[in-house]
Amino acid sequence: MLVLIKGAGDLASGVALRVWRSGFDVVMTEIPEPTVIRRTVAFAEAVYEGTVEVEGVKARLARDSEEAKTLLRDRVIPVLIDPKARCRRELAPEVIVDAILAKKNLGTFRGQAPLVIGCGPGFCAGEDVDLVVETKRGHYLGRVIRQGTAAPNTGIPGNVGGYDEERVLRAPSGGRFSGLKEIGDVVHQGQIIAKVDEEPVYARISGVLRGILRTGLKVPQGMKVGDIDPRGQVEYCFT
Repeated sequence: MLVLIKGAGDLASGVALRVWRSGFDVVMTEIPEPTVIRRTVAFAEAVYEGTVEVEGVKARLARDSEEAKTLLRDRVIPVLIDPKARCRRELAPEVIVDAILAKKNLGTFRGQAPLVIGCGPGFCAGEDVDLVVETKRGHYLGRVIRQGTAAPNTGIPGNVGGYDEERVLRAPSGGRFSGLKEIGDVVHQGQIIAKVDEEPVYARISGVLRGILRTGLKVPQGMKVGDIDPRGQVEYCFT
């Protein structure tokens, strides 16, 4: 059975790992320039690096559906640059999972595969998709919804170690992003973590840099560009 996962960020990669380890084939799709923050646990990095490994599972950038099939035979997860997931016409997956987390439906509908699943807000089970999976932190995380929607997007990041918005790094202005620290680095409140053009991005709390945007990407003002984990556990950056 083939499962096509739209998106290859950290949450989508978690879905892919679980599905892959359950014995199903997985193909993932991405945009040409993914803006993933938790890059050490995201198969989207294959778009830039060619090959990436997350928790012992390898993924590789594929040129087309035929190469994707070859990679599957080699037990490697293919990642296709295919924002519209047009590859579904050639691959004919039994399941499509939209794990883009755009907070809205960008073009995933029932009938595109025998089973269509949407992750997080923006989908309605029984209408545009068959099932919805709750992605909000808390008691209902991971719950399968057969009728209705996931919890609405509040715009407030999930609480980690007593911090929510404070742990998130955001672009102070629009421009070209440059990271000055690496994922896994211990950082301190008030420290410059990155720059957008020449404008600094400061840490608002101390902790471990759990994620940071790839250097060189253009960002709009206010975009999330990093994530500090106040719990201070470096190993959390890689799982």
